[in-house]
Amino acid sequence: MSSLDPGLPRLTASRRLPAQWEPHDATWLAWPPCDAGGTSAWPEVDDVFPRIVATLLPGERVEVLCIDAPTEAHARTELAAHHVSPAHWRTHLIPSERLWMRDISGMVVVRDRRALELLHWDRHVWRTSPGYVHTPAVGVAVARAEGLARFEPLRTDGHGRMALDGGAIDVNGRGLLLATEQHLLSDARQHNPGVTRGEYERAFEHLLGVSRTIWLGDGCVGDATNGHVDNVARFVAADTVVLAIESDPSDGNHEPSADNLRRLELASAGALRVVTLPFPRPLAKDGQRLPASYANFYIANEVVLVPTFEDPNDDLALRTLGALFPERRVIGIGALGLLLGLGTLHCLTREIPRRPAPAQAIS
Repeated sequence: MSSLDPGLPRLTASRRLPAQWEPHDATWLAWPPCDAGGTSAWPEVDDVFPRIVATLLPGERVEVLCIDAPTEAHARTELAAHHVSPAHWRTHLIPSERLWMRDISGMVVVRDRRALELLHWDRHVWRTSPGYVHTPAVGVAVARAEGLARFEPLRTDGHGRMALDGGAIDVNGRGLLLATEQHLLSDARQHNPGVTRGEYERAFEHLLGVSRTIWLGDGCVGDATNGHVDNVARFVAADTVVLAIESDPSDGNHEPSADNLRRLELASAGALRVVTLPFPRPLAKDGQRLPASYANFYIANEVVLVPTFEDPNDDLALRTLGALFPERRVIGIGALGLLLGLGTLHCLTREIPRRPAPAQAIS
């Protein structure tokens, strides 16, 4: 049996982070802020958010974080104007300085196969910066709204809480995890200074039910997170990974993506199927390269939301992912406006897994 055999995690694992394609109870996202007069601070995405909510419904409920009362009123007005049924969405007044729910809300794991628990990770850059007063408490608010127990992971060296961005990892729900060395090892100053590869792997095993971590090299060019894996490689099935590949040798993504392919092939020894996605053409604003990637898609109960960039490769990306998700509708969401904030659909969303069914009594 291969060391990457996609079997179930060891029975001793008390926690398991489900794969994103497993059933959800809900999706959370944060609405762009607006002023008291209802003017959006992010007008480029005014039509994007109602479309995301409408597309996710009715496959799962949608929970909308609003940072203040004017933003909440604006969200409700916009959803009504776009005729989005109010039956399965709610707004929540939760202050925050950041909108990327993938990173700020925590991760929801299955605990002891019986209940859900929110892992509330640290991010010391939020604790120590005067610009982030409310963001560290978003996980507390999400856990309260969902009725979840909350757990704060600690570093094994006793130096406080463990930090982990949601976009830094991707799992197949059956013991495998993807991460990049660039983000977790070379970027240790901003996350967990001094934490080693082995310590990360032990934390992933204990907290996420992971038996094997596959380390890729770098993320994509322009990624302000310094290498989140969700911009370059994602599991789409227990034994299948999609990998963003740049074919142009002159592009900055070419060599890192080729290296990631080599690493995947070497690590899996044929046990994983690797399907390639193209990158869109390079996009920039004010001379800054933007992290445009089709790998930043979001898998919901009935749909897969894929960022598109008005690029010839949009259709190829949609067809590739459509073939991998035959039981879901694969829908392109125009993401050029989102990209100005240096993230797209996966960064924007956080799934709440479906609660485990109660154990059957034995008569």
